[in-house]
Amino acid sequence: MEFDHILIRYGEMALKGKNIKQFINQLQQNVQQKVKDFPNVKVKRTQGRMFVLLNGNEPEPIMEKCKKIFGIQSLSLAIKVDNEVEKVKEAALYALKQEESVNTFKVSVKRINKDFPVRSQEMNQVLGGHLLSKTEGITVDVHNPDVEVKVEIRKEATYITSGVTRGLGGLPVGTSGKSLLLLSGGIDSPVAGFLAMKRGVEIEAIHFHSPPYTSERAKQKVLDLAKQLTKFGKSIKVHIVPFTKLQQEIFREMPDAYAMTIMRRMMFRISEEVCKKEGILSLTTGENLGQVASQTMDSMHTINEVTNYPIIRPLVTMDKQEVINISHDIGTYETSILPYEDCCTIFVPKSPKTKPKRDKVNYYESTYDFSPSIQEALEGIETTKITDKTLDSFSDLL
Repeated sequence: MEFDHILIRYGEMALKGKNIKQFINQLQQNVQQKVKDFPNVKVKRTQGRMFVLLNGNEPEPIMEKCKKIFGIQSLSLAIKVDNEVEKVKEAALYALKQEESVNTFKVSVKRINKDFPVRSQEMNQVLGGHLLSKTEGITVDVHNPDVEVKVEIRKEATYITSGVTRGLGGLPVGTSGKSLLLLSGGIDSPVAGFLAMKRGVEIEAIHFHSPPYTSERAKQKVLDLAKQLTKFGKSIKVHIVPFTKLQQEIFREMPDAYAMTIMRRMMFRISEEVCKKEGILSLTTGENLGQVASQTMDSMHTINEVTNYPIIRPLVTMDKQEVINISHDIGTYETSILPYEDCCTIFVPKSPKTKPKRDKVNYYESTYDFSPSIQEALEGIETTKITDKTLDSFSDLL
């Protein structure tokens, strides 16, 4: 006997009422996509549950994949047996013995199949007695057990689980539309992308590249970060914008104190055009309120003027350590701190304006025609599709 299924439990999705089918269908597609490389693994649904059929595959690597899928509240290794009392007893004992350091246990039976001849409470007693008689030094604790052996008696079969592994929760990626992530290469923007994905958002990314001031390694760093985000969702298109000429013009022609604000406005203008082309309905940024000059309330107000697209700012209320902690958890931190500068750090004004006014910025922009350089940047965009099979890093190309 061995674990032959992974039981997937929904969290927030269960509250979606009449729309729940859409969310469950997307979750099933996402799980199937993540486990497709394991031979003969199947994903199926039954009432209120989803199962991954292992079909002889080792469960651990598949569990690791499933733990990174948004929409899953928790997972458990499960044994499927026929609806026969003796087989259920055997499977419950096996499940209990797989857990380490067990002093107390509890049996919880759900008799969803009302045709099963033994009622839930009676089945609890039957299984509890069996487990006590077949083990030593273990007692029952119905209030705070070390292990809860869960038994679900369904129409088609009975499923037995013991341990529970937490999932990421949230909503399945692909259920909340698509957003364009401004991916700089720092710590914040990949975390923002991750948190947007947790709300079911599918992301594409845009990166502003300014060679020779920014290197090919800086660009590859961004592609690596996008690849790390694919572990939690789908493939990601990364749009690389040639930004050198436009950036040079901004910092040459505009007042130094306003150059950073105007540069951000140009980024939003270009990003909006990419959204229109790709059918994307919002932008996502790693901005945090008050962290740098371009992230004050006044700056955001002035920068936002150039687009009416919704701007998702998942980090806006977080302190830096919270963001760093998440970046460690999702595996982006070590890549983010690689010392390759992006376009936001190479041209830094000595005293950037922290309270830029819209009327002044509009006046300064009116004194120079940036439209040819904006169009040139749009026409020069290179798009790369990143999957979890993309080369691991720039070093793989050498």
